[in-house]
Amino acid sequence: MTAAVFDHNGPWTEEEYLALGETQQRVELFDGSLHVTPAPTPRHQRISRKLGNILEAAAEAVGLELLEAVNVRLRPGRIPIPDLVVTEPVDLDELIIEADAVRLVCEIISPSNAATDKVLKMHYYAAAGIEWYLLVEQETGSLRLYRRRGGHYTEQSVAKRGEVLELSAPVRATIRPEDLVS
Repeated sequence: MTAAVFDHNGPWTEEEYLALGETQQRVELFDGSLHVTPAPTPRHQRISRKLGNILEAAAEAVGLELLEAVNVRLRPGRIPIPDLVVTEPVDLDELIIEADAVRLVCEIISPSNAATDKVLKMHYYAAAGIEWYLLVEQETGSLRLYRRRGGHYTEQSVAKRGEVLELSAPVRATIRPEDLVS
């Protein structure tokens, strides 16, 4: 499947992107270009699982879904794969979750993708109207919660090791950085 990525000429359409099917790599579509990254590290995945466990119970309590590594269409031709999303109920057999169903998007920052998560994806998620954005910084263990104001995000709260991040919307959850990053 990797050879198909390199043999393609010109911009990728959404249909061509979806025709790739499932891959071992994380392949995202940004305005005709593919962003390909290797599978996350075991540390990244452990953080994702621990955070997902906390958010899943909180989401279910209010009739929402917690999903991991799904295609989210921000607009035609712009499909990232966030680490975690909290959504309203969706068809679990569809390939794509529409941005208007996403209430919270979470990204776990790895040293190799920090700029993508802190700049590119943050801009794209805000432009798509996703209300809440949670960043987990692997290296420092910090959690940063952002809320959309107009077309951009403003920081709502930060929790470092020894502190607590309290979410009151779209779900109620208490998250301690040291419970995720150890």
